[in-house]
Amino acid sequence: MTKLEQLIEQLCPDGVEYKVLGDIATISRGGSFQKKDFTEGGVPCIHYGQIYTRYGLFANETFTYISEAVAKKQKFAQPSDIVMAVTSENIEDVCKCVVWLGDTPVAVSGHSAIIHHDQNAKYLAYYFHSTMFFTQKRKIAQGTKVIEVSPDKLNKVKVPVPPLEVQAEIVRILDKFTELTTELTTELTTELTNRKKQYEYYRHSIIKLPECNRVTLDEVFYIRNGYTPSKKQPEYWENGDIQWFRLEDIRQNGRILTHAIQQINSKGVKKSGLIEKGSIMMSTTATLGEHALVCVDYLSNQQITNFTIKEAFQEYLLPKFAFYCFFDIGEQLATIANYSGGIPIVDQNKLKKLTLPLPLIEEQRRIVAILDRFDALCNDISEGLPAEIEARQKQYEYYRDKLLTFKELKRFE
Repeated sequence: MTKLEQLIEQLCPDGVEYKVLGDIATISRGGSFQKKDFTEGGVPCIHYGQIYTRYGLFANETFTYISEAVAKKQKFAQPSDIVMAVTSENIEDVCKCVVWLGDTPVAVSGHSAIIHHDQNAKYLAYYFHSTMFFTQKRKIAQGTKVIEVSPDKLNKVKVPVPPLEVQAEIVRILDKFTELTTELTTELTTELTNRKKQYEYYRHSIIKLPECNRVTLDEVFYIRNGYTPSKKQPEYWENGDIQWFRLEDIRQNGRILTHAIQQINSKGVKKSGLIEKGSIMMSTTATLGEHALVCVDYLSNQQITNFTIKEAFQEYLLPKFAFYCFFDIGEQLATIANYSGGIPIVDQNKLKKLTLPLPLIEEQRRIVAILDRFDALCNDISEGLPAEIEARQKQYEYYRDKLLTFKELKRFE
């Protein structure tokens, strides 16, 4: 029997009481300082936006300060208080929190809640990042573009409140497990970073192929820009099954695509027809060089340039090999873009004369196989290092939630 099991059997054998947060804490709103009030030194402060990006679960030092004059008008969290961001752009970040473990009070910005309590601060922080709390948070969060959870709603959240000795033992276990998970994740992330650098170096060197014949883009590709079917013709957009790609699709959906955010129907297709599957689409404005290999017949908007292999070259050029070459092509776009209008626009005549290597088809297959393996190792969330990092995080979350789940004590009047 573990020490935690012994403590539970000894101190709460019939279960743990679940209380609403308002019974064990007082919740107040933060102050009113903004980022423009930051100073080089002075009174330590926590801005709500930093809770998402810079702090972990606990902190004894701040990243920023405000002046004494500004601090006089602010709200402060005391040591062991919890500072929670109660406004966010998404449900995942809202209610993220940090325990203030510094020796002195800390100023807290607006869009934050200060939770003053009589429990183990670390125990509550771990619970506020659990799946159980997330389920309750979904029910009390309000808003669409801006998500908010009011202190009044927070007061009604239920929290398991075991004896302090049990809380302390759970914190000890989770602190150690957090340390081990962080250490392993850091090692895996470092390995992933190194492999990505190796992948990029190998991709660059292998695609350069100095001894290989090179061909211009307009020699091997039909090159055409996309278009946007009229938004004034809603019948073009009803019950569509033709993928219509925008720049957002390249950024959000990855680099091998079968599905777009929006679809049109055949009424919106011009006489020039669809762009054939196996084509490459690339951004030639704004986010220069973002590109994707498309595995379905499709259309794209006018911000995207599309490259379809000509019939005469289809037995000499693999679409996937061309896709990898376009990483190098994309990096050259900045040198042939016009920036006079603020947003870069690629000179299409210069684009057509950029070149790519054309080795024998067997060599292309060998290169593609090697780069595919590197790509899976570095980027595939279902295998490789990203999957391993994800697995370690899920293991941690599962163990944390298990430790924070108790049989509820039933009280009879």
